[in-house]
Amino acid sequence: MTTKVVVTGAAGRMGTQIVRMVTHGPGLALHGAVDRPGSPALGQDAAVLAALPPAGVVVGDDLAKALAGADVVIDFTSHDASARHAELCAEKGVALVIGSTGLGAEEKARVAAAARKIPVVFSPNMSVGVNVVFELVRQAAKVLGEDYDVEIVEMHHKKKRDAPSGTAVRLGEVAAEALGRDPAEALCYSRQGILGERPPWQIGVQTLRGGDVVGEHTVFFCGEGERVEITHRATSREQFARGAIRAAQWLAGKPAGLYDMADVLGLRGGGRP
Repeated sequence: MTTKVVVTGAAGRMGTQIVRMVTHGPGLALHGAVDRPGSPALGQDAAVLAALPPAGVVVGDDLAKALAGADVVIDFTSHDASARHAELCAEKGVALVIGSTGLGAEEKARVAAAARKIPVVFSPNMSVGVNVVFELVRQAAKVLGEDYDVEIVEMHHKKKRDAPSGTAVRLGEVAAEALGRDPAEALCYSRQGILGERPPWQIGVQTLRGGDVVGEHTVFFCGEGERVEITHRATSREQFARGAIRAAQWLAGKPAGLYDMADVLGLRGGGRP
């Protein structure tokens, strides 16, 4: 069975990578390609934009039209566009994979509402390695406990628009939840001035931006006399696209529900319809 895929943001850095992988992926077919209105890519062959031979799929700006006959959409666009795309996919009954970051509470609620009608995989990071790191951080926090201070540092390229990264936030949430803390109260995103001693319940999340760094995340567990560091470094965007493809294939036949990469990778039992 062939899974027919629509790629949004098809002319972007992630979009072209996904188009390449869909084109070469077994059991996958590039069904549609969409980019923003006014994009210079409109009207061009999506495969050619991805440095491949022509595939006969022209980039358009009408997602509703592209969804006709599609099985799944892979969306790496922006926080506001992804929420709109989720609503449209729900209306048309097409499954959705969202890899966009920076979604606010209202936009996440719109995605969750769409997931009541269609299966949605929504993850702050599609990398298989990063999702294994989430589980490692969970286990480390449980074992090390309250005797270790938790700090998170992330670095990305200078063009990244949101800060901190969705991955860094999720790492903080995972650590906080494992320690029995409320992430809304425990996570600290900025420090400046004379603040006094570091509160023991606090989890610091610090952001670095520069150059062409694809993505780096380190979680520090700092104890008395020792420090444990869990680090993930991305050296290309291929692993994000590879994870998104894996998620799209996994969605086939799944019931409506909001899933993440832990579900895709079998790191937890079942999903959350």
